[in-house]
Amino acid sequence: MDGKAKKKDKKEMRSGYTTGACATATTKAALLALITGEQQTESTIFLPVGKFATFEMESCVVESDYAEAGTIKDAGDDPDATHGALIKSTVSWSDKPGILLDGGIGVGRVTKDGLPVPVGEAAINPVPRKMILETAEEVLTTHGITRGISIIISVPDGEKMAEKTLNKRLGIIGGISILGTRGTVIPFSSSAYMASIVQAISVARASQCEHVVFTKGGRSEKYGMQQYPDLPEEAFIEMGDFVGFTLKQCKRQGIKK
Repeated sequence: MDGKAKKKDKKEMRSGYTTGACATATTKAALLALITGEQQTESTIFLPVGKFATFEMESCVVESDYAEAGTIKDAGDDPDATHGALIKSTVSWSDKPGILLDGGIGVGRVTKDGLPVPVGEAAINPVPRKMILETAEEVLTTHGITRGISIIISVPDGEKMAEKTLNKRLGIIGGISILGTRGTVIPFSSSAYMASIVQAISVARASQCEHVVFTKGGRSEKYGMQQYPDLPEEAFIEMGDFVGFTLKQCKRQGIKK
């Protein structure tokens, strides 16, 4: 054996949890705290991937009309921009029936068409949105409560973290997105990167771009922008190594050049 540290095999790598799973767990904890008046130290939820997961609460505050719970996002061994983020949910009683879900500080807001969330809404993607609402509904039903509630998801350092993501380019302003279709994060999985390429092409199409420029990274993008100074920012899309996948997506979405 030489003195070098052995590189971890992908199979040995620790998986983590999505921002969507964290937001669901904190919502459940905050809602239970609001109903029972008792602080919650942990929260167990059912993930889309088909298993239960328990999240430790970093904080839990209970007042008469609202409760707030927070957990630290653990992305496992994935180099995730939101690893270590504090994800909070504040649940309060509402005069209106039903469940209102929105984003607070550090959760981005959608400003461009082409994303799975309508313009003007908080960047909470469809699967996390469904998870949060269904989990809250289940808690309310179990406790026989018919009152309306308001749920606000926030990420105190979200705006800063968003600088390391493609959010601004996609027209998501003011913070990170609440994401995840499985609930778990697979280390170094290509699926999240590929999903961001699909979204970027979709935003370009919605912005009436028929000509797009694909780059491998920051330096080639800078060069591309110098070559095509008249193209809008949305037209420049980072594809990494996914050349074939990106070209197929272009054909599928009707990009002309």
